[in-house]
Amino acid sequence: MTNTIGDIGDADVIMVVGSNTTENHPVLSTVVKRAVKYKNAKLLVVDPRQIKLTKFADLWLRPNLGSDVAWINGLMHVIIAENLHDKAFIEKRTNDFEGLKSMVEKFTPDYVEKITGIAAQQIIDAARLYANAGASAILYCMGITQHTTGTDNVKSLANLSMLCGNLGIPGGGVNPLRGQNNVQGACDMGGLPNVYTGYQPVTDAAVRKKMEDAWGITGLPEKNGLTVTKMVPMAHDGDIKAFYIIGENPLVSDPDLNHAEKSFANLDFLVVQDIFVTETGKMADVILPATCFAEKDGTFTNTERRVQRIRKAVDAPGDAWDDWKITSEIAKRMGYPMAYKNAQEIFEEIREVTPSYAGVTYERIERQGLHWPCPSQEHPGTPILHTRQFTRGKGVFHAIDYIAPAETVDDEYPLYLTTGRVLYHYHTGTMTRRTDGLNERAPESFVEISAKDAEKFGVEDGSPINVASRRGQITVRATISEQAVSGTVFIPFHFAEAAANRLTNAALDPVSNIPEFKVCAIKLSSAA
Repeated sequence: MTNTIGDIGDADVIMVVGSNTTENHPVLSTVVKRAVKYKNAKLLVVDPRQIKLTKFADLWLRPNLGSDVAWINGLMHVIIAENLHDKAFIEKRTNDFEGLKSMVEKFTPDYVEKITGIAAQQIIDAARLYANAGASAILYCMGITQHTTGTDNVKSLANLSMLCGNLGIPGGGVNPLRGQNNVQGACDMGGLPNVYTGYQPVTDAAVRKKMEDAWGITGLPEKNGLTVTKMVPMAHDGDIKAFYIIGENPLVSDPDLNHAEKSFANLDFLVVQDIFVTETGKMADVILPATCFAEKDGTFTNTERRVQRIRKAVDAPGDAWDDWKITSEIAKRMGYPMAYKNAQEIFEEIREVTPSYAGVTYERIERQGLHWPCPSQEHPGTPILHTRQFTRGKGVFHAIDYIAPAETVDDEYPLYLTTGRVLYHYHTGTMTRRTDGLNERAPESFVEISAKDAEKFGVEDGSPINVASRRGQITVRATISEQAVSGTVFIPFHFAEAAANRLTNAALDPVSNIPEFKVCAIKLSSAA
């Protein structure tokens, strides 16, 4: 997030895009609802489903799946045409505005309506609402990123924010909502194939030299590694022989699961390190039992870039070890000793090699966390990014055209499927589906369908329905819901026995290599 969670409460307008916030981020959603109810903030929701947050919204835009670039360009077209953009910010803080202006000229409200299904007047109303506010915050989640154009979608939101001068100010910003408690921290620590800690490029010789000196080695790789979405097909083709999976359950969460299962079956060796035996763990040659969040010391970095201490609350069961201890022991047995005493000693090394974390110490975050970048122990941390300039200096506008999703509906597959979470379960249910109370609330998978589509396709509420795509088929119960809109159905992806990802498309964004989980053509039929 460029801004803080608390900052959302200071926004004049809050735009929530591709995020079912009340169910996926229920605590953070209370900040949004309170801002609307008690601080007179205006709420703009953009989502293909009539999610609960729409009840608090001043305006709800319902776009066709995969049409985000088109409606964002449409908003910018109106803002520029009506002279609502922040000319001073654009002149002082950005480059390439003319290229953006030229691109969005064709995205008139009428043209955008044909692509997105959003009424032309709603495009105009949304543009005016966003641009006329003193400070407008954008919140987005995987409804924006999990597309073949996910990178374009994120860049387009950045374009919109810069166009109205909403970056670097309280109550503004572009704020991705991270999926769980340390996703941000995992990325910060180099859990990506192209960077070391603090997003230092693998391809930078000076960075590699610094890391080699810190670790007492030579010969670190000069090229980027592979993303998991590239590695799984390579296992299928025999180019990768072994996987070591830590805290992930790809045999429920990966797209096109039938293909993924064949890929994993082709491995020579599979190691899974987790707190429970997951569906992926059942295929493993070796399972390494790890501790959960309540059983270890260390730090988490949350969605607003705040580095926070965590402390052991209970002892781990059986032979479970901390993740860092398992990694250190494997390294030692492979000939490279990692003689760390505890998590704090590892954090001290992180500080030494990571400029954005250099000023964060256990003593400073004993009671309250610090936002990175925090380059020195005298630095107060950085709650709001880009207050004076962007990391690269001036921000760059990207002229981005609309590209259709990788898969569209036709006569054989007439409905769109989108996937996501429900309030009571998380991700592949590794923890939540072992909790009796949560299972009582959400015991099984379902397909959420509109009353109009239910009548059209002969679907009865509560009946078992076969849902098929070009890749697979599952059987789930039908739920006729006001949240659903005609033409699109929704299935949660938590349930391994009716895994939505048997249906989803593995087509990738060419930059991020994220699959298009959110758009998939399907058909329905009655189950026996």
